[in-house]
Amino acid sequence: MFHEGIAFTRREFLYSGMAMISTATSAPAFLARSGLAMADQNMAHGLDRPGSVPERVLVVVQLSGGNDGLNTVIPVGSPGYYRARPRIAIAEKEALLIDPNQGIALHPALADLHEMVSEGLASVVQGVGYPNPNRSHFASMDVWHTGDTRGGRGHGWIGKGLDQDRNIDRSLACVCIGSDAPLAAQGRHVKPVAFERAEAFRWAGRQRQPELVSVYDRICREGGDSDMDAVTRFVYRTALDAQVASDRVRKAVATGPVTRFAGGALSRQLQLVAAMIRAELPTRVYYVALGGFDTHAQQVSTHQRLLREFASAMKTFYRELEATGHRSRVVTLAFSEFGRRVAQNASAGTDHGAAGPVFLFGDVVRPGLQGEHPPLDQLVGGDLRFGLDFRCIYAELLDNWLQLDSTAALGRVFRKTRLLDLS
Repeated sequence: MFHEGIAFTRREFLYSGMAMISTATSAPAFLARSGLAMADQNMAHGLDRPGSVPERVLVVVQLSGGNDGLNTVIPVGSPGYYRARPRIAIAEKEALLIDPNQGIALHPALADLHEMVSEGLASVVQGVGYPNPNRSHFASMDVWHTGDTRGGRGHGWIGKGLDQDRNIDRSLACVCIGSDAPLAAQGRHVKPVAFERAEAFRWAGRQRQPELVSVYDRICREGGDSDMDAVTRFVYRTALDAQVASDRVRKAVATGPVTRFAGGALSRQLQLVAAMIRAELPTRVYYVALGGFDTHAQQVSTHQRLLREFASAMKTFYRELEATGHRSRVVTLAFSEFGRRVAQNASAGTDHGAAGPVFLFGDVVRPGLQGEHPPLDQLVGGDLRFGLDFRCIYAELLDNWLQLDSTAALGRVFRKTRLLDLS
């Protein structure tokens, strides 16, 4: 579901590296150097000091596959839209009008999102993209994950942002629901925790390596002491961090929701996130994903189902946050790696395109339609022209919401979007 990144989670360390415990004092030189370096990095960046519960939380929803933005945020007032899509265009009478002045409406499956806009909880940002767009899923997702439009190199924008927080709780700074931690969450010093099911987020050695059980229990019971060398101390601390994180996550999600969540994979992920927010874990960023948006053929029914799942999941997520008293703490960003081509293809679907909409949710977003819809008479190679660089949104979220250094995370200064109202 997630784009694969280079994930180093404490869970993986414990699964594969617990044998180090019995040999740490006689570890090879290269291992000692690695342990010393990581320990030094942790201390230099304050990562051994657990932070307090963050007041503000960012949730990221990745719509994987390339969401068709033109059938999501629809220019019903444009005859060119209907000419380009004779078989898959959404009829004006069925669409949910959001801005009569611009002639823009939402897909009818987004009724729950339309309701959230009316309540002041959702923002629809039009025409988001980046220069010289790449139509490869992997390459474009790398760009969005790293904020690097030259080829998606380096660490992720979230990870690099969290690296700047000197008081962060390193064990649970970023939690990703899925089998792989996304590249976006990979920092130089801060690494995400990733799991699909909370009950599986635990040390597996009791079943896999029974001979290490007593060693592991001793670590968790006694911790380390000041006389240990750096490698051994690092191993002890890693094991303890993982155990504490595992216990806290599983305890948090064991409490059922206050409200009723919608069905579907995204809703199940957000239910876990809501439980962890309710438990006030020291997590600053949560990352979830909904796949299936690569609609090359017979798009209409698939796209309708996915948009309905997305909108209902977001509505029930924020209803739960409201019921538990945490809604004001949470802003959500929803994005896709690119939009689709303006013209439909021969299979009643759409092919990879460029610019598309981004969604923001929360009490502090400026609700409704934001920005101008890309004009259909000014296409770039058959694609919508982008009007807002996605990194401007990242800069707003990092600087103004999470109060982290966006310049350090993105490598340069980007203008603020004023999509949040924090007055």
